[in-house]
Amino acid sequence: MSAPDETTAATADAAPAPRGELSFLEVADIDKLAALVFELAGQLHVERHRRMALERALIARGAVSEAEIAALADDPAFLDAARGAADRGLRKMMRILAEDGDRQGPLRDEAP
Repeated sequence: MSAPDETTAATADAAPAPRGELSFLEVADIDKLAALVFELAGQLHVERHRRMALERALIARGAVSEAEIAALADDPAFLDAARGAADRGLRKMMRILAEDGDRQGPLRDEAP
């Protein structure tokens, strides 16, 4: 009996979920989901770093206080605008999961 090679092991890992267990993603979708998660994590890191730097600079220059920043975070109009911007950004990101075709080519909306 020979030892399983990488192909056999990968196929075994990609087997469908046992009967009675929920399975929502196919193997190709998992790669897309991982790409989406890493892209979002990278964007979150950059955005958080830039926001903290901006807050620090504004407070240091006396343009705004920490209390004013905290109050703005609870402002309903600000929250609506922020949620709308986040929703638009996530819709763009979700195209990664919805698009098919050549992984090296542009998404349909970006094609010439």
